[in-house]
Amino acid sequence: MIDREFLVRLPKSELHCHLDGSLRPETLLELGAASGALLPAADVVGVRRAMRVPDGCTLETYLSSFSVTLDVLQTAAALERVAFELAEDAAREGVWYLEVRFAPILNTRLGLSVDDVVAAVGRGLARAERDTGIVARIIICALRQMGPQASLEVARFAVAHQHAGVVGFDLAGAEAGHPAGAHVAAFRYAQAHALACTCHAGEADGADSVRQAIEVCDAIRIGHGTRLIEDGALTAYAAAHGVALEVCLTSNVQTGATSSYRSHPLRAYLDQGVPVVLCTDNRLMSDTTVTSEYAHAAAAHALTLDELCAMARTGFEYAFLPEAEGRALLGRVDAAIRTLRDAAS
Repeated sequence: MIDREFLVRLPKSELHCHLDGSLRPETLLELGAASGALLPAADVVGVRRAMRVPDGCTLETYLSSFSVTLDVLQTAAALERVAFELAEDAAREGVWYLEVRFAPILNTRLGLSVDDVVAAVGRGLARAERDTGIVARIIICALRQMGPQASLEVARFAVAHQHAGVVGFDLAGAEAGHPAGAHVAAFRYAQAHALACTCHAGEADGADSVRQAIEVCDAIRIGHGTRLIEDGALTAYAAAHGVALEVCLTSNVQTGATSSYRSHPLRAYLDQGVPVVLCTDNRLMSDTTVTSEYAHAAAAHALTLDELCAMARTGFEYAFLPEAEGRALLGRVDAAIRTLRDAAS
């Protein structure tokens, strides 16, 4: 058994975390009351219970919960608050580096511009960085169902906002029926302007979806990648070429991408040398934390202390930070892990 306190103290990253899926239940309640939004319950306990998606549903059902949170994330003040609180919560559980992702176009219903949205989130993350020391950056999401031209515009926007803490571009949204390859122009634009790319794939569609993300779009990280294991050759390619998987265990059980923590291919990926980073996906909808995801992984797959430390380090290796900044952060992480390991031995 791995002591939970060890997992809290272990320096961790959070590379796959949706802003609009990671509100505190009490904040959702307060913002809902202030905005007049319809909420699924009238108290914190009820909100937490109602917003946790049941296991074994579909991705579409999972995504439907976002209509509730997006209703309250339409002002700069709400966006700044939620971004700050997310980073603060992450820092409290030993997350040293956080990448928050969202699609700014979804937060413009009441008149905010996409620039306003990113600026508000950036202010919240910057305040958390000052207060807690966590390093927090932004990934801008395009949505598959909005079409290739819209994705290209999102990539252009993301590139133009690298000065505002944007470090990556992601393709999210409804996976089945919306192949990543159709959005290749957006990936090419981002990559041509030195913006790192990740891509949701292998969550609600098969291994061919992951193949498109890797071979057509050249994504260097894959969000979820749960069904990559169905293609042995592609799994070997990911291992050989260092394509990292942003694994979200609880979310994958909820959406039916895997039937249980134990049946998740995490162990197979580790054994075959595929880089793996543990993430939450959505703290609210999955009622989870990064520490909890590490605990689930350790229990379901009999991970050793060495394997847990290695996975934690992998997250920093694949951070979308400028090289010098990333190298300096990784150096601090290595020193902290050595100290932690010495104390545990």
